[in-house]
Amino acid sequence: MKKKYQIFVSSTYHDLVEEREQVIKAVLEMDHIPVGMEMFSAADEEQWKIIARQIDEIDYYALIVAHRYGSVTEDGIGYTEKEYDYATERGVPILGFVIDDSAPWPRNKCESESKAQQRLTRFKAKVKSKLVNFWSSKDDLHGKFSISLMKAITGNPRTGWIRADQVTGAEVTKELTRLSSENASLREQIEKAKKKEDSQHDEIRSAIRILSANTRRLGARTKEKPRWEDVKYKTVTLADVFHWVAKNLIVENSSVEIGKNIAFHLVGSKYFPTFPIGKNFVTDILADLAALDLVEPSKKKHSVSDTASYWSLTKLGKQVLKEFRRVLLEEGIQASETIAEED
Repeated sequence: MKKKYQIFVSSTYHDLVEEREQVIKAVLEMDHIPVGMEMFSAADEEQWKIIARQIDEIDYYALIVAHRYGSVTEDGIGYTEKEYDYATERGVPILGFVIDDSAPWPRNKCESESKAQQRLTRFKAKVKSKLVNFWSSKDDLHGKFSISLMKAITGNPRTGWIRADQVTGAEVTKELTRLSSENASLREQIEKAKKKEDSQHDEIRSAIRILSANTRRLGARTKEKPRWEDVKYKTVTLADVFHWVAKNLIVENSSVEIGKNIAFHLVGSKYFPTFPIGKNFVTDILADLAALDLVEPSKKKHSVSDTASYWSLTKLGKQVLKEFRRVLLEEGIQASETIAEED
């Protein structure tokens, strides 16, 4: 009886579309079953459970690594690395393919932030601690993967899958019934996950649209001109203000410091050290951001003597900030630390 083996193909997403297609093509050419990450969007714990269940049932795990680390979980580990660690933990044979450092590669498909680069370096070191193949192009990857899979099947044969008409017996019928039921359940879960993701994307886009459409007149006192009547005001969007303050709200920040963050982007480091912008402006801005469910009072505990009010990003706020930063990185734009004076 001829067995078909199920191979999970894992990698970062946008930078390795063509390379992953080549590996999936090789799997199909060898008459086996590819499980591509295109089926999933590992953005939350519910979808991760689906992926983990798939890894539990695969025969081989193929990992493709280039010059991006990919999206990161709340625990600070990338989803690709999380898949790799889980497959290793489950004892699934790993077929690792790491790009050759000398191979040409587009700069826009490389990590630009130092923190992501450090994570990628550590991940590559982890993968290279086991036997891996180095590739230089998608065609090179196709050939090396095919050879590697054949060697794995010969040297480490797994349970695999066989056609129902090649086997008989009540146990087989029972197993097919179970798999059919499980497949229907998985499809239902995937559909729910996709609907949830679409809803989240709509919510993010709506928040960004509202932030961009609303403007505020803001000004800050400076050390040279500390009087309120000397303040020069500028028209900025709520999107600008959110981007200025959100980075410091990932954990939490006080209302006073939020005012200083805004003042810094308005007048630079010369802002007046005590309440450089009016308390009422900070209060109004926080109220607007809270109305959009982007910020909320911090849940962290503080000493009784600390009378300051603290704020932090909501889950939606973190997603909106992530979308802002992603767009800036994709377009190769450095986030501006100041805004230009109005004419």
